[in-house]
Amino acid sequence: MPVRTTGGTGPVATTKPAPQETDETVGNETTRPVADKGPSPDDARHLNSPLLLTLLLLTAVMLQDPIRGALSAPVMQSWMTVFVAVMVQALPFLVLGVLLSAAIAVFVPPSFFARALPKRPALAVPVAGAAGVVLPGCECASVPVAGALVRRGVTPAAALAFLLSAPAINPIVLTATAVAFPGNPEMVLARFVASLLVACAMGWLWHRLGRTDWLRSPDRPSYEGRGRGAAFWGSVRHDVMHAGGFLVVGAMAAATLKAVVPEEWLRVAAGHQVLSVLALAVLAVLLSICSEADAFVAASLTQFSLTARLTFLVVGPMIDLKLFAMQAGTFGRAFALRFAPATFALAVVVSALTGTVLL
Repeated sequence: MPVRTTGGTGPVATTKPAPQETDETVGNETTRPVADKGPSPDDARHLNSPLLLTLLLLTAVMLQDPIRGALSAPVMQSWMTVFVAVMVQALPFLVLGVLLSAAIAVFVPPSFFARALPKRPALAVPVAGAAGVVLPGCECASVPVAGALVRRGVTPAAALAFLLSAPAINPIVLTATAVAFPGNPEMVLARFVASLLVACAMGWLWHRLGRTDWLRSPDRPSYEGRGRGAAFWGSVRHDVMHAGGFLVVGAMAAATLKAVVPEEWLRVAAGHQVLSVLALAVLAVLLSICSEADAFVAASLTQFSLTARLTFLVVGPMIDLKLFAMQAGTFGRAFALRFAPATFALAVVVSALTGTVLL
């Protein structure tokens, strides 16, 4: 420590040198410590979720009069009705599917599926398709459950067969179909047969032609080292936030298209045999109705033939707007862009042939 003196005896003042920055040698490179300068301007400008939500709420309050006027328009009222209807129908079954998915991921050992399904994928596909009978849910429930099956090591072909069959052949849906068509009990058998055929055919088709790089393995955070209860609820929260977001996007798209499609188009299409089948197939995709409720909508379309209405019942639970969004979010966009069109085309052909034979 240096001592400064001024002509007399004894120290007059002492000074402590400022700390010096020292170099540190790491390997063959010399580094200097970097002082903490606090948050950068980019960090300060970053909008986190609470701040963004606050700004949106403030904007809504400031523009409440124009927003109220826009929402009172007939088109917006129709949009809101369809959006809320799709969400109310689908959300309970989405939650059911999420709970089943979490239960499969946490409580069911992977060895169970190895024992329950045949070793050969060609045989596992029809077994998984027939297993769709036991799931009392709709298409929103089948997507997260199929994702859990893939994570558990089930061959994707079998998991996809289950994804397509479960919403259309479970007891709740078949019972609703019987109630909606009391004078046509053959509609229940036709729906069961056509849906199971399409599900198995798509599973076999994916096993034959599908590529691993087209199917993204569903993501899930790791819960190793945590109790089963914590892992279960952590899995539920993850799947609800993930699948629920895509459900909202699909419901918004369905509501938008429903609000702008003229009803006159339906009356024109019903007069042509082939066009009526295609029209109701497209309508099933656009409306995105839950499989527990679609039979009553199909029954109300009395201007169309039974075969066309069967196509509506087969296509809807397998591919619609919200399902496409959820499948893309779960398995990747490359998968959805290939799987959805193939499913749509096969469902139309199989349902038309089945209706010709059984109805």
